[in-house]
Amino acid sequence: MSTGVPPWRASASATATTAVYPNHATPAYIPVQARRSLATPAPRSTTPVSPQSTTATDSTPRKRSRVEWPLPVRNYVQRSFAPEQQIAGVAREEMEQKLKSVITEAANNDTLNKIDWDSLPLPQVMVQNDKTRILANPEASTWASPYAAQSYKHGAAADDGSRKRKSAEFQTDTNAFPPWRQTNKTNAFEDRITYSPTDKRQRLDLKNSNSKSKANLEMRRKRFEEPRGGYGSSPSSRGASPTPAPTGPVVGRCQSLEKNYFRLTSAPNPDTVRPLPILIKTLDLLKKKWKRDNNYTYICDQFKSLRQDLTVQHIRNEFTVSVYEIHARIALEKGDLGEYNQCQTQLRALYAQQLGGHPTEFKAYRILYFIHTRNWTAMNDALADLTPTDKNSIAVKHALDVRSALALGNYHRFFQLYLDTPNMGAYLMDMFVDRERLSALSAICKAYKPDVKLRFITEELGFESDEQSARFILDHSKDTLLEKDGAVKLLTGGGAAQQFEAARAGHRVVDIKGQI
Repeated sequence: MSTGVPPWRASASATATTAVYPNHATPAYIPVQARRSLATPAPRSTTPVSPQSTTATDSTPRKRSRVEWPLPVRNYVQRSFAPEQQIAGVAREEMEQKLKSVITEAANNDTLNKIDWDSLPLPQVMVQNDKTRILANPEASTWASPYAAQSYKHGAAADDGSRKRKSAEFQTDTNAFPPWRQTNKTNAFEDRITYSPTDKRQRLDLKNSNSKSKANLEMRRKRFEEPRGGYGSSPSSRGASPTPAPTGPVVGRCQSLEKNYFRLTSAPNPDTVRPLPILIKTLDLLKKKWKRDNNYTYICDQFKSLRQDLTVQHIRNEFTVSVYEIHARIALEKGDLGEYNQCQTQLRALYAQQLGGHPTEFKAYRILYFIHTRNWTAMNDALADLTPTDKNSIAVKHALDVRSALALGNYHRFFQLYLDTPNMGAYLMDMFVDRERLSALSAICKAYKPDVKLRFITEELGFESDEQSARFILDHSKDTLLEKDGAVKLLTGGGAAQQFEAARAGHRVVDIKGQI
């Protein structure tokens, strides 16, 4: 089928028929086709053809059949030559050659109206993809063959089978590779090439990568489905029949009262797990040793081992609640917020099962803990869990008053509550009382001018003595703020408030190991 003027040469003028034919008059005009693209028109030949050059069979002038290029094809050509679509590293000649091959092949195969030209990559993108494939995977390069336009029919990439056949042909034909690629056809960097999710190059390797990923996942699934040996034995042990892992809770057989804590890396061995009657005796022993020796390192290790034996045996009862509560109180006394937080997290789940214990006491601790860590999202969850009965308890009501005093900036009320804290909440308030004292000192320096007596600060901020309050001020400010004139005074001018605010900035971030 003869074609008319291609779109990339649409601007060229039609071939002028200048030959002189016998018995025919020379036309008085020259037909010129309208320009349809921005391509440079080809120079028009002006060489006259002599009458003698025509043969007898050329008695009539030859006519070229005209082909109407579809509008999507013309728009595709215009987008290809747009300045914003040009890619650095792709020459204009390479782009034009690729454009010509794509459109010509589509016309010869009668697929001009079947290709989705709007989603078809531009020729400069095709050239760039070809170069990338040649560098990354010589077997998938198009070194010896033109780009196949059929691979983009209906807006989809080429099917997997066609690419596999092409790769097989390249492997048998050594001429398909450039000379510098024939000695090494395997590329270790093939699997490392990644594209962004929106990149069209991602589509070319989608099916191959999916099949490779499925194979890897299948191998991983089979590896983990192998029966594992019991109590830490390796699944790859040779010569030993694997023992299936236990499906239910472990029933301990260990009779030792004391046992060090070790993190489990395999299924627990019943011979190293203590049953419930032994654990009850262990708790009594640990309480006596804590009162006598007060060795927190030893007690913490023993309590963690005790909690682990309860967990692997799925024991959840009033004794379990008692173990976590005692460990949490000891951790509070020693300021170990990491262990305390782990205990309070488990206690929240245990209290939800109505297993006894002291839920209101630890709900109050939970509120004070979130005040210290400034975790306001978790604070909202803790407040939502409170019932009207909880809010009427002394401990919870005190914690809510502390939160309200801080929210209102009422440091006078806050330190009154600090000096009258029920249960062990004072240990938690000790962790953030210095932060609130610095905030109160900044407010006092702004409100009282030019000075304030040290005795007033001692009583207002809950210090035990004037010496303690003076030492606190000197540790967080300059020595010039205190002046002795009969009575020791705090000078509130000269940027004293800014000094206390700067010292308070160091208490903004609280990072706790084990926080959940």
